[in-house]
Amino acid sequence: MTSRLVLGCGTFGRRLALELGDRREPLLVLDGDAGRVEGLRDESIRAEQAETTDPEVIDRRAADLLDGVETVIVGGDDPAENRAVARAGREAFPEAFLLAYTGQGPTPADRAALGEVADRVVDEGTATAETLGRPIREVGYRTRRLRRVLRSLSGPLAVVAHDNPDPDAISSAFALARIAETAGIEAEVCYYGEINHQENRAFVNLLEYDLTALGPDSDLDRFGSFALVDHSRPGVNDGLPPETEVSVVIDHHPPREPVEAEFVDLRSNVGATSTLLTGYLRDLGIEPDRGLATGLLFGIRVDTDDFSREVDPEDFRAAAYLLSYADTATLERIESPSMDSETMDAIATAIGNREVRDDVLVTCLGEVSDRDALAQAADRLLDLEGIAVTFVFGFTGVDEESVVYASARARGTDLDLGEALRDAFGQVGSAGGHADMAGAQLPVGMLIDEDDEDPGDVIEDVVTERFFDALGVGPNRAATAVYARGDYIGTAEEYRVPGDGDAGSGRESDADPRSDERGEGRDDSDRNA
Repeated sequence: MTSRLVLGCGTFGRRLALELGDRREPLLVLDGDAGRVEGLRDESIRAEQAETTDPEVIDRRAADLLDGVETVIVGGDDPAENRAVARAGREAFPEAFLLAYTGQGPTPADRAALGEVADRVVDEGTATAETLGRPIREVGYRTRRLRRVLRSLSGPLAVVAHDNPDPDAISSAFALARIAETAGIEAEVCYYGEINHQENRAFVNLLEYDLTALGPDSDLDRFGSFALVDHSRPGVNDGLPPETEVSVVIDHHPPREPVEAEFVDLRSNVGATSTLLTGYLRDLGIEPDRGLATGLLFGIRVDTDDFSREVDPEDFRAAAYLLSYADTATLERIESPSMDSETMDAIATAIGNREVRDDVLVTCLGEVSDRDALAQAADRLLDLEGIAVTFVFGFTGVDEESVVYASARARGTDLDLGEALRDAFGQVGSAGGHADMAGAQLPVGMLIDEDDEDPGDVIEDVVTERFFDALGVGPNRAATAVYARGDYIGTAEEYRVPGDGDAGSGRESDADPRSDERGEGRDDSDRNA
């Protein structure tokens, strides 16, 4: 249970103590004035007279009356005294969330001094119980914990988005970098892969986001610590070594395996990671600049499909908060980018190669250099009359080191695409996603034999039939050959690759480009699959 300590009982401190005193969490007020202390006691507030500028006195009195202190609130009226009280509070409780009131008529020097020791500084214009209720109530515990962890890290902090990042991952990474910098640690937004989708390129260019592209040869030793956003495990949907020690993880996808970090926030009830980061900004009183607010708002809109998919009330609250800071004209420009000729050609190829059974359309693009075209084709083909499900795939080559990428979409059906792709490909690769938007990534070496005369045709047949079979549409003739090439016992679901032992030996790090950790691969509303 959160314990709160109020140091100084001026106008603001008293008002806040009365607000917090109505709650069940432990509360203690320390003030040097006997009259103010007596007045609080008359209001049934636990208060004690003490020298609030002495850290030893503060620590001792709090230890006698509270079981630990999570939040320290500096609430006096005198700016100079509040500076001294804030320093004492920080020294006495270095791990606590410290909220400091400037006092009445503060100078710029007063504000700056408070900002050096406090997690949040409020003045007469913002110091209301309603405004401050969230960060000092139980719901603000994560915020306090995040700030505390960030303060303890070595810099620079690499804030790593998932491979081929989408707007939600990118804007979330920049929001976390901003929070880290206010906590005194230098931060750098990083990613592996490419940003190919026209909308995502427009997003980065118009908002002037400066990201660092990492590769296999990047010097990771120059970073003092690592954070992950919009995914949760190093080496799974990013290029980091799997053994990388991660300090912070913030994601809105449930994990399949335990996530290890000093700070972990995994909340699958919300529709976007941007929603979570917006909450932290709001709790900490960090006003997003126009570019950051615009990016976060767009990230929420994209990941919730304009608030129509997996949306939570918190997504609406975050969007409402961001709207007053965002540039709506820039949003319109991001949402209407031009389509390049390569993508148009890919969509044309997808239409020409399509195979339709019932209301399910499957098409192979053959060898592809831009995997983002798969997702765009899957989106566009869903508009064809009589089509409820689309599945578009291609491969990077036909040798054993190549990869098959796939994107799937559904509309107006009870089918759960994420589960369907896991059923079809989870034993030989990485697959998963949402009910209406999902993806897969498969090693070509699991699909072909060195004796195959035309491996491209084999890949197309195997993947096509496996998907149709998972949906209960048509036979599974070609896919049976996949399991004949390995060592299996009983059914295909028990399939094993010789020497690997566990089922599903496809590398989890080959996830389709964003990992929701439910299937270690997904093609989400980032349209970047």
